Amino acid sequence: MKCRMRNAECGMPVEWQDAASFSGSIVNRKSSIVNAFTLIELMMVVAIIGLMMATGVPAILSVTREAPMRRAVNDVLEICSQARAQAILHEQTMTVVFHPRLRQIAFGGPAASGPVVPSTRVGKAVTSSEFDPSVVIEGLGINNLDYTESDEARVRFFPNGTSDEMTLVLSSGGEYRKITLEVTTALVSVGNVR
Repeated sequence: MKCRMRNAECGMPVEWQDAASFSGSIVNRKSSIVNAFTLIELMMVVAIIGLMMATGVPAILSVTREAPMRRAVNDVLEICSQARAQAILHEQTMTVVFHPRLRQIAFGGPAASGPVVPSTRVGKAVTSSEFDPSVVIEGLGINNLDYTESDEARVRFFPNGTSDEMTLVLSSGGEYRKITLEVTTALVSVGNVR
């Protein structure tokens, strides 16, 4: 420890005073050393993050690849369910209009004609939808007639809870879905093809 008084008055020899000041500076240096990560620790963290990303990326890609198909199937289910409900509620025959070449579907109501502009999904029920370009209509059969290459096809929902027979096959990225409409209940079911 260094004496604040002059060397002669302190009573400590000058050599000791210099040694005391020197050891104090070592203590100060040790306390000012900042703890940090080593290069090996940082490399391990980067390797763990890389491993986690490598295992997560395929799952993320499969979800984004399936998203257009999932949306198309959900839109068909919702539009057909809405048409069935409205037919029973209003005691009136309702139609769902398909435009296979344009990859569009719309809830047509009692009298629908021509292609419709797809609506947005924000805050309201889906009444029309245009499928993603990656989604292809492989087949559309209504009452045992093929409408796959038609400009327009209509499915009727009747007030007694029945409907026309319909089979729709969609494909996207090697994945196939078959959507069928049961005649006696007008309920939609979804199944895999292949």
